[in-house]
Amino acid sequence: MTPAEGTTFVVTDVELDGPSPLRNSMLSFASVAIDGRGAVLDQFEAVLTPRAGHGPDERTTAWWATHPEAHAEATRDPEPPETIMPRYVAWLESLPVPRVFAARPLMLDGVWIDHYLDVFAGKRIMTMPGAGTPLFSGVGLDIASFAAAVTGLDQVTMMGKPFDAEWLGNVPHTHRAIDDALGYANVLARLLDMAAARKTESAMS
Repeated sequence: MTPAEGTTFVVTDVELDGPSPLRNSMLSFASVAIDGRGAVLDQFEAVLTPRAGHGPDERTTAWWATHPEAHAEATRDPEPPETIMPRYVAWLESLPVPRVFAARPLMLDGVWIDHYLDVFAGKRIMTMPGAGTPLFSGVGLDIASFAAAVTGLDQVTMMGKPFDAEWLGNVPHTHRAIDDALGYANVLARLLDMAAARKTESAMS
């Protein structure tokens, strides 16, 4: 078994009402846990009430107006984040270790989840001194960067470049958090398979 095969990857997507966790709110998020072979272990989906004192960004609101169905899903039957985030922690802790947080882009989804974990559950994505038992190992995996390393695809500098439907497992990228997380989980599963095959070829040569 390679290290990747023994790892749980938690692929996560967030939907927001603005760009800053200090001023805006996370509307919804979803995580899909896969093992190192790409098999889905479990999934978590939540819709959150906006934070008091945090207002939506005008440009983001205008963008959501062009995606009314996705916005309806991202705001349907919300629950307080102080209820959801401890429940999310319990779900994470039920998954096999080691766990690695993964997203595209890591700097967006990871920052928001880390902030909400810190504020509402006293946890962090990264291991911090005195933070207790860590939820995740390492510093997280940016799926686009991994794609660039494994395949040479220009998925890092071309931020808006979508993955092909086949790479997403033909899961439509709808901006509904669970759909997008499942799609990126399929991307990661393919990349892990390609990386394992390359390692095997290298060992045999």
